[in-house]
This record gives sequence, C-alpha cells and structure tokens, in this order.
Amino acid sequence: QLQLVESGGGLVQPGGSLTLSCAAPGRTLDVYVIGWFRQAPGKEREAVACINSSESTTIYVDSVRGRSTISRDSAKNTVYLQMIGLKPEDTAVYSCAARPFVQTACTRNANLYNSWGQGTQVTVSS
Repeated sequence: QLQLVESGGGLVQPGGSLTLSCAAPGRTLDVYVIGWFRQAPGKEREAVACINSSESTTIYVDSVRGRSTISRDSAKNTVYLQMIGLKPEDTAVYSCAARPFVQTACTRNANLYNSWGQGTQVTVSS
C-alpha cells in the first residue's frame, strides 16, 4: 500500500478554481491507477476522476465534466485534480486513492482502491 498525501484544498468563492495534489512521499505514482473521490456532508462518496498508468483519464461526475482535469506530473511524482468554475455543490472532502500495483484500469468502485489519503476539504462559498 501507498501512503498518499493530498493538498490544495481550501475555501474558494463560486466560480473560482483550485488544484488538488496527490503525492506519495518516496514512492513513484507513475505505475499506479490514481482516482480522486469526494464526499459531501450527508452524501455517499463518489468517484470524480481517474488516471491510469497509460495516462488515460476518465471523469465520472457529469456535473464536473468540462470543469475538471486530472493529470500526472511524473517529475514531481504527483497527480493533480484541477477544478475551475467551482460551485457550492462541489463542496466536499476530496481524497485520492490508488489501486493495487498490478491493476491498470480505472474504476469508479472505491472498494477496488487499497491506498487512501487523509482527504482535503474543499469549500465553495461566498
């Protein structure tokens, strides 16, 4: 399992933007499928986006498609989730997760990820 660390959350006004980062200190993320998930108060956790080891990306949430980009910087060993045009309904705790090393496909099923970060709070409010 990986130790994942998220950063970049915070309070942002509607229409603003944030870039969330997911890193694994001392480990390379290039070979792992990395997913971003979010959980809003009173709601179930949902998959937001995923990037696999071949750099193929998937956005799972219709409401963020076109406003969110998942990417990987191999030099910095970091996976990013960039979000623009943020809305109050984007408020949630965002977590990154990694699938086991041998897995190569993205999935929205959180149960198929075995390494999780602690999460970072994103609050969209005026």
